[in-house]
Amino acid sequence: MMVPSMLDNKATKILAKSLFKELRGNGYTANQVLGLTTELIDLVTQDLRDANAAAAQPSAAQEEARATA
Repeated sequence: MMVPSMLDNKATKILAKSLFKELRGNGYTANQVLGLTTELIDLVTQDLRDANAAAAQPSAAQEEARATA
């Protein structure tokens, strides 16, 4: 399902604010929330790198087609 980017951005902001309030309400410090955020960014960055690397590798069918061409 495609969500218009405006709604997606709004939902993301709501989720972030909700998560932040929940963490702070449960005693997490601002530095701990920042540490969590850094870890999330690292995970997303690695996921994107992995996806880009997989997309850059030719599939076995493409390799075979090249070999027989």
